[in-house]
Amino acid sequence: MGKSPSKSSTKVLPLIPLAPPLAVLPGTTLKIPIINRADVAAILAKIYSISPTAKPDAAITVACVPLNSPQVSRDGKLLIEEGKKVENVNFESDPVEATKKDIFGYGCIAKVSGVQGRKHGDLSLVVEGLERVKVIDVVQERPYFEGELSSVEEFIDVANADVLDQFNLLKQLSRELLALVRLSSILPRAPTVSLSPLVAKRLELYIGRKELPEAGALADFMANVIDCTHEEKLRVLSATDVKDRLDRVIEILQRQISSIQGSTRMTVTTTSLPGGSFDINQLRRLQQEAIKRRGAATGNNTPGFPGGFPGGQGAQGGEEEANEIDELKKRLQDAKLSREADKVAQRELARLQKMNPAQAEYQVCRNYLENLAEIPWTKTTPDQLDAKTLVKAKKQLDDDHYGLDKIKKRLLEYLAVLKLKEQANRDIDDQIKAITGAEILPEENEEKEEAADAEDKKVVKEPSEAELRLLEKKRMVDKSPILLLAGPPGTGKTSLAKSVATALGRKFHRISLGGVRDEAEIRGHRRTYVAAMPGLIVNGLKKVGVSNPVFLLDEIDKLGVSNYNGDPSAAMLEVLDPEQNHTFTDHYVNIPIDLSKVLFIATANSLETIPPPLLDRMETIQLSGYTTIEKRHIASRHLIPKQITTNGLHADNLEIPTDVLDKIITSYTRESGVRNLEREIGSVCRSKAVEYATAKDSETLGQYNPIVSLTDLDAMLGIERFTEELAEQYSRPGVITGLVAYSTGGQGSILFIEIADMPGSGRVQLTGKLGDVLKESVEVALTWVKAHAFELGISSSEDEDIMKNRSIHVHCPSGAIPKDGPSAGIAHTIALISLFSGKPVPPTLAMTGEVSLRGRILPVGGIKEKLIGALRAGVERVLLPEGNRKDARDLPEEVLSGLNIEFVGHIWEALAKVWPERWEKMNGWVEPRL
Repeated sequence: MGKSPSKSSTKVLPLIPLAPPLAVLPGTTLKIPIINRADVAAILAKIYSISPTAKPDAAITVACVPLNSPQVSRDGKLLIEEGKKVENVNFESDPVEATKKDIFGYGCIAKVSGVQGRKHGDLSLVVEGLERVKVIDVVQERPYFEGELSSVEEFIDVANADVLDQFNLLKQLSRELLALVRLSSILPRAPTVSLSPLVAKRLELYIGRKELPEAGALADFMANVIDCTHEEKLRVLSATDVKDRLDRVIEILQRQISSIQGSTRMTVTTTSLPGGSFDINQLRRLQQEAIKRRGAATGNNTPGFPGGFPGGQGAQGGEEEANEIDELKKRLQDAKLSREADKVAQRELARLQKMNPAQAEYQVCRNYLENLAEIPWTKTTPDQLDAKTLVKAKKQLDDDHYGLDKIKKRLLEYLAVLKLKEQANRDIDDQIKAITGAEILPEENEEKEEAADAEDKKVVKEPSEAELRLLEKKRMVDKSPILLLAGPPGTGKTSLAKSVATALGRKFHRISLGGVRDEAEIRGHRRTYVAAMPGLIVNGLKKVGVSNPVFLLDEIDKLGVSNYNGDPSAAMLEVLDPEQNHTFTDHYVNIPIDLSKVLFIATANSLETIPPPLLDRMETIQLSGYTTIEKRHIASRHLIPKQITTNGLHADNLEIPTDVLDKIITSYTRESGVRNLEREIGSVCRSKAVEYATAKDSETLGQYNPIVSLTDLDAMLGIERFTEELAEQYSRPGVITGLVAYSTGGQGSILFIEIADMPGSGRVQLTGKLGDVLKESVEVALTWVKAHAFELGISSSEDEDIMKNRSIHVHCPSGAIPKDGPSAGIAHTIALISLFSGKPVPPTLAMTGEVSLRGRILPVGGIKEKLIGALRAGVERVLLPEGNRKDARDLPEEVLSGLNIEFVGHIWEALAKVWPERWEKMNGWVEPRL
């Protein structure tokens, strides 16, 4: 009795589950496909991260374990005996979805030799089997399997005559199989195992050198060469007794030999030549005929070896190509192509079958057909349009975003329309079904047998074409809107598109258009070019796998302009045109593709760089910057909980009061979005994390204070970056409070306007880095005051020039900040009147509006931001143009309750609001028509 050396200790190694019928045996090599195998990637990353400086020739070992079969137990015993099923348990066949119960009880420790494959979809991990092991326990399932393994002892009785007989029978059957494979390769029907003459010769030498102690290794090797089922490989892998292993491999070999003999129907004639030898001329003729047949089937007329046996690499490649073409046909059938696409696909398939695989055009044609098969022509994701669709969608949008009422309203409108259309089409389908499937039951007969026969024979009413055509015309076509979310950075445009996809239950794909300068990136390259491929739109459809996803076209305002590579923005016209995109044609595919079911949501920071024709095809929804009040809500509901979790804290470890949060918003950030606000909150969380970790290490948690105070911000965030303008406590003539909205940050604030006079010759000096529009606003205000000086009571006669012996200086503080815009016209006018009349303006009164030469006050923009800034600065009353009355309806409740907003349409009305004791009679003044 002899046995191989064994190891009693156990070891823990990563496990690679193998999909049926793959299995690794000791002494054999296997290629494991690793496409979509995240567990294999995790194993390799773990191995190389542990020993990144390992020598190149150092062995990297893993354990390859096949998945269970419902017909074989975990220890390799058949569960079906004498035709009666003993037990049947369903196991997972996908290694990605496998769990602990799906792992077979035996495996093989294998050495990782490397990764092979020319492109991403063909990559395979090459492993070489080293040692048979038993799986004691699976200690880890995710992100990859890890198992406790023990070596198995292989028993072989070299003195047993039965074992010697079985070993000799195995060698004899192996040689017989090789001879049959080599001989049958020249016959009309090719064998299932194809070997070249050189490989067959080497196999014969390998089998001949094996001795009895190596019987188990020879059985493992032949089990890997021959065609085995998954259950047979499991039984061979679990056969620790060499005699049992020999019996099982011999059984498989005998079946394989019988199969080849039956399929080829060989008739061996030994009377042709003396001694029973074959006629070599007859064999050569058979060889040439086999080569011609395979050349006709694959388009490859490569000559064979004269006088030799075919079946080498050329014949094997031809079979592989034929199998790949059949697989490609099946994929195209499963893709359910449109009528035009199917016509093109069949034509290209016919060309591919006649083409030589060695030609360059062969791979181009094959890649084109693979792309056709991957495009989702008709596959869609069913929309979640149940009874509570709108309620769920509204809750989803409200949970993910605060504010943004306009865009939420528009998306809910789309959902409501989609739901109504779906219901209407469902009713039409029911009507068509009722017409085409209306059943007319036959009249009852007296005899029961005739009545029973009549019930089985149902007469279907033939519908008229006019009825069907009329119903089809009533069917509502879903044309998804094309939305453009325009707003400053950080306002949630991209995340809003993700929320829309979640609310609809559709797949989401993001296409970044920033920096795209080539038209071919949108519409694809023509197939005449080398390395041609589809464009971003078609690639996006291939990735999501359905024809009705949500596409986010990010940064469409950064799209390239016309250049020598074409005009990418012009290529987007067909994509984003609801009247054209149902027949979008990619240059590579060159077949119309329906994009009307795709919900396109584009984002942009500015509309100025978008060409007008492209902008006209999209429904623009403006997203203004968040106000301080909105930022407070967003930070409380989203940013603070997110940063607490990100920085390893718990909700009870940190508390940021409202006054501290407002201080961070106003003094440390000045932006439209909330990105910088999230960074500052993250800095606060990290500072508290240091305090908490220190207190925990020093066992002084009782002294830890989770509340952040205003005095802590200076140490956490540094010196305040921005200071807020506050309303003056005292008033003086010539000083007035205006309103301004910062165009860069989206924050509103007050702006002091100071006017002083001095002896001079009528000169007007402007300082404070004022823009051209603001300078012209001062000139218009001064002209109106000089023209109405007598009516205003600041001159003694109508002919007196109030600027004759004086000069004025107009200044706006914060001289480093550029200021421009017409919204300070009313403030300049009232400031001049205050200066010349010597009457101060109340310091808690602010105003905004543009002034014309006739004294009319025209509407301006940024009302929401300006009023929030005014409330924050301590303003109590605000004068707004009458044309901005409609904008006041969208103001937050805090602003409406905290400010006294008054509307004026003319300077005289504004004077009545500022100095009611002097100009009260001008309240409600109407400009005369003459």
